[in-house]
Amino acid sequence: MKSHSHFKVILLAIFVTFLWSTSFVIIKFGLTEIPPLTFAGLRYTIAFICLLPLAFIQKNRQQIIKLDNRDWLKLILLGILFYAFTQGTQFVGLSLLPAVTVSLWLNFTPLIVAVIAIFLIKEFPTTLQWIGVLLFIAGIFIYFFPVELSQNQTIGLIVMTIGVFANSASAVLGRNINREAKINPVVVTIISMGIGSIILLISGIAIQGLPSISFQNILFLLWLAIINTALAFTIWNLTLRTLSAMESSIINGTMLIQIAILAWIFLGEEISIKEGVGMFIAASGALLVQLRNRKKPSP
Repeated sequence: MKSHSHFKVILLAIFVTFLWSTSFVIIKFGLTEIPPLTFAGLRYTIAFICLLPLAFIQKNRQQIIKLDNRDWLKLILLGILFYAFTQGTQFVGLSLLPAVTVSLWLNFTPLIVAVIAIFLIKEFPTTLQWIGVLLFIAGIFIYFFPVELSQNQTIGLIVMTIGVFANSASAVLGRNINREAKINPVVVTIISMGIGSIILLISGIAIQGLPSISFQNILFLLWLAIINTALAFTIWNLTLRTLSAMESSIINGTMLIQIAILAWIFLGEEISIKEGVGMFIAASGALLVQLRNRKKPSP
């Protein structure tokens, strides 16, 4: 019975990654009408509004009241890094690059997190993780070789590189906040998302404006905000109570393949055999970087 229940949780987690994968396709459709920064700001502001009622639950409200200046500083910084920068650059990247390339570039995150961890928390990568780093770099090289990038693609990769570093920094900061176990994850999400999304929306409207939005794109926005963000993140956090870190990493790693298939079907983004091989090698490398041997103590 227990194994059957565990299998259900695995299927639920896979379903969440499928929802997240569809976001890349939906965003691509919406970007034909809505500027990227404004689009990202609208998505996460609506998601924040959906989650906001949870802040008024008694235990969450009391915790928010007790937050000190150091806590607020961390949550504000997390909001800026993870939502304003990471999500903003991802939407801009999707306006300039194929969905698969954006997804592949985001897989740089665990590599950078591993390097940052060496300097900040003295957590040294294992031999397996170093092998993963080499595999990932080899996969990226195979995917892009020979390098023939247009101006838009070059700009897109620069933007995505900024986003990857912001995502990596937010991952380390998020790990620090959760390690202290002082703030409820729901409170962390609500406050950081609220701060980051509002900054992103104001910046988007100031820089790119707020266009008239068709009914179809309003539906896209609501789906992205309510289903693919508020609901999906809630379900994912529930699955983390059952799944191991290894299982979650493997399931999350399937997104690259899911996005490639969805982009091929709905966006006509074809993947050559060479690109497919490069993607597989890079995804395998990124996975190895995330699989740390817990029994082996860090030096």
